Amino acid sequence: MCAMPSDEQQIRDLVSTWISATKAGNTETVLSLMTDDIVFLVPGRPPMRKEDFAAAARAQAGQAAMSIDGISEIQEIQVLGDWAFMWTKLRVVATPSDGSPPIERAGHTMSFLKKQDGHWLLARDANLLAVVKRD
Repeated sequence: MCAMPSDEQQIRDLVSTWISATKAGNTETVLSLMTDDIVFLVPGRPPMRKEDFAAAARAQAGQAAMSIDGISEIQEIQVLGDWAFMWTKLRVVATPSDGSPPIERAGHTMSFLKKQDGHWLLARDANLLAVVKRD
């Protein structure tokens, strides 16, 4: 009988799956990693809900889709029962398919996760990424 991964390892696996699914353009997998009532907070924009995220992700899909790559360095995970929070250092590079220069953003995120039916899901995310200036 194999042991269940720890809550922390399950959360790390969720982040890894999110990054690889985003890179592959697999919107449905990314959506499956969120609660239905998720809220994304980004400076200067109104809160984004799951249906808004899904619509934006699907609109970017297709032949004109950007190639997206990222690195998430988890700085801290704290598990508090069926809730957890995570602080990460995140770098995302979006490369347009039309040959335009890549757009790179970097910074920190503060995420709250909720355990539902034995699985950790992203429930709230405050994204503090800023455009990285290129010389």
